[in-house]
Formats: sequence, structure tokens, C-alpha cells
Amino acid sequence: MAKFELTLPENTRRFLHDAGELSRFAARFFAEGFSPRYEVLEFVRQCFVVGYKSLPLAGLTAFIMGLVLTMQLHPTMVYYGVEAMIPAMVGISIVREIGPILTALIFAGKIGSSIGAELGSMKVTEQIDAMEVSGTNPFKYLVVTRTLAATLMLPILVIIADAISLYGSYLGINIYENVSFYLFFKQIFDHLLFMDVVPAVIKTFFFGFAVGIIGCYKGYYSSKGTEGVGRSANSAVVVSSVMIFILDLLAVQITDLL
Repeated sequence: MAKFELTLPENTRRFLHDAGELSRFAARFFAEGFSPRYEVLEFVRQCFVVGYKSLPLAGLTAFIMGLVLTMQLHPTMVYYGVEAMIPAMVGISIVREIGPILTALIFAGKIGSSIGAELGSMKVTEQIDAMEVSGTNPFKYLVVTRTLAATLMLPILVIIADAISLYGSYLGINIYENVSFYLFFKQIFDHLLFMDVVPAVIKTFFFGFAVGIIGCYKGYYSSKGTEGVGRSANSAVVVSSVMIFILDLLAVQITDLL
């Protein structure tokens, strides 16, 4: 009797293998990340590197986004006679979707590639193996600290970026007409609801975790010398960006159900 074997394409097998290994890597993070010994000093340093040093790029991008979005909307809103709704429309758009997504993508490009390249170079130069030989747990020191820092710092970056973006919107609308600072932000907060702000902040924790754990995974298992380091950094950005969109889609569906 002939045997029936299901043969999957190579790309599909590689995808399923990477998904399984990444899931196991994430499970190891939860198993080891919250048990002693805690690398507090390294965690604080990573918060500085991941959060503070990403603020200028995230803030500049957010400012330009708010300014350009308002300038693009204004002629259309004037045409339909609803220019008074510009602050509310821009505010809801930025807080609910544009701010978290754009900041997370900038974060993935900067931090995801940085983590992937840093850990990848440590892997190919056998620094991670040396840490294991010396009695240090490299997973706790390298992976847990960076993933936790990314998870905690991205929501803070998003909140700051939202504020900067709304200020950019305020300057943008004042290019066309004179609107007071108080009136502009009053119109925004009058139309913002609880379900606009809280879910948008909560999902950024998952965005940050995805960027951190994927960047660490790609770097931690890098191979093939310097070429592998470049591939690790590149794939960390690509996979993190795709995961951000998938998580955002799930967050929108869950929010609608609530």
C-alpha cells in the first residue's frame, strides 16, 4: 500500500518553523523573565537607549505628521463647510490609529534593527557563548532586559508623540486661520472618548513586546558571519512591522466587540 506524504513548499516549511521557534523563544521569555536574578541596571540602561534616544526621531515624525495631516485636510473640510471639525477629526485620527501605528513603525525600524544587529554581532563573535561559559545567563541579560524595555518605553513614546503631533496640527491650522490654543484642544478633548484613548495605549504594549522579542530572536539566533548580522537586522524590521499591523487588526476587532 502506497504511503501518502504531504509535502509543503520550502517557504511554508520555513515560515512554520520560524513561527514555532519564535513562540518557544517568547515562552522562554515568560518562563525566565520574571524569576530571579533580575538585571535591574541593564534594564534601566536599555530603557534609556530604547526610549530616550528614540524620542527625537519619533517626536520629529509625529510633528510633521500632525502638521501635514491638518494642511491636507483643511482645503477639503473648507470645501464642504465643516472646517470647525478639523481639530476633532485630527485628534481622533492621531490618538486612535495614526499616532500608535506610525510611532510603532518608526520604533521597529530603529530599535528592531538595532537589537537584531547588536545581538547578531554578539552571536557571530561568540560573545554570547562566552557569557554562558562565565556563568552569566545571556538570555536574562540580553533578551529579557531589551524586550521589557521595548514593551514599557513604546507606550510612553506614543503618548509623547501624540501630544507633539497634536501641537503640530495646532500650528498647521493656524497657517490658514487664527485659532486659540485653548479652543483647539478643547474641541479635541470634547470629542475624545474613553474607548478612543485606553485601547490605543494598551495595544502599544503589545507592539513594543513584538518589536523587542522579534529583534532579540533574530539576533540571538543569527548565523553565517557578518552577512547573517545584516539579514537579522533586516528581517527583524520586516517581521516586526508586519506583526504590528496584524496586532493592530486584532486590536480593532476586539475594540469593536467591546
